[in-house]
Amino acid sequence: MHEVKTHLDELETQITTALKAIDLVEKRHRVIELETLTQEPDFWSDQKRAQQVTREASHTRTFIDQWEHLQKDLKELIEMFPTIDPETDPDGATEYKTMVEKLAKDWRVLEIQTFLSGKYDDHSAILSIHAGTGGKDAQDFAEILMRMYLRWAEKHELKATILDQSQGEEVGLKSATILIEGEFTYGYLKSENGVHRLVRQSPFNAKNSRETSFVLVEVLPEISDAEEFEIKKDDLRVDTYRSSAPGGQNVQKTDSAIRITHIPTGIVVACQTERSQLQNKEHAMKVLASKLADMMEREHAKELSDLKGGKVEVSWGNQIRSYVLHPYKMIKDHRTDYEEHNAEPVFDGEIDGFIEAYLKQEK
Repeated sequence: MHEVKTHLDELETQITTALKAIDLVEKRHRVIELETLTQEPDFWSDQKRAQQVTREASHTRTFIDQWEHLQKDLKELIEMFPTIDPETDPDGATEYKTMVEKLAKDWRVLEIQTFLSGKYDDHSAILSIHAGTGGKDAQDFAEILMRMYLRWAEKHELKATILDQSQGEEVGLKSATILIEGEFTYGYLKSENGVHRLVRQSPFNAKNSRETSFVLVEVLPEISDAEEFEIKKDDLRVDTYRSSAPGGQNVQKTDSAIRITHIPTGIVVACQTERSQLQNKEHAMKVLASKLADMMEREHAKELSDLKGGKVEVSWGNQIRSYVLHPYKMIKDHRTDYEEHNAEPVFDGEIDGFIEAYLKQEK
């Protein structure tokens, strides 16, 4: 039990230090302030402000509940330790060790959340994947990455919806857009934004030669147009077309797919996976709002009219991560130097190590 006690002492030190930094008392006061605002007679007259207040109140209450629960579990385990005797009650000692390990896992999640203080970190995420140089290998790699992110979402019990995808001519994907919904999803997945590089023996040529391919992953916070700004209808061109994505006979026979062009900036978004044209338009507008908000952040613009037109240039070769499968196996993030030498779990969605290393470095 010595190792268990040492682990528990370390957790006590880390959690106590974090509790001082996050200041739960101040956050409780903030919830009271927000709840007072919701009682004002004209609270809902300003929809944008009302949504922001209720969203902050909900997130802050959840934050407080999580930390209070962690604090309570820590206290109970500390008080319980003197009663544990592995010689007379080995099963009880094993159960206690499991409880300490669970506490460590819960702490790990909350520790990472303390790093997520960005403007949009608590939002859901819109993740786009684009095959770059590398032909069939790049398109196949794009599909591999899409599956990786879908598996990550599944492991974290997050809802993932494929909004749009363009199949490769023979294999894989040219591009895909996925909405992954859940609190702090953008905060976690923003680490994936950038160029990903794959090195392997190509399955698409007779000699199985070593090939390098690139895929661009773009991660944006999900933002409704009402949350940030009003997008003028006159600035939009909306086109409908027949869906080419899998989805059943009805999808194939109706012009339900939507393509929206924001004329001032040239941004084009599309959605084709819903049967309803209205639903596809709603999803596409969310993607457009997210792209515009991201552009405003990068260009330090206060109004949509301040945005510069033109297409954003993509620079291939500035890879953030390399997935090397030949002549050895190693997946390495070039920003943090974090490595994994077992590629299969990573491609199966186990990317939390890369995410945590990035967030800790950024903090």
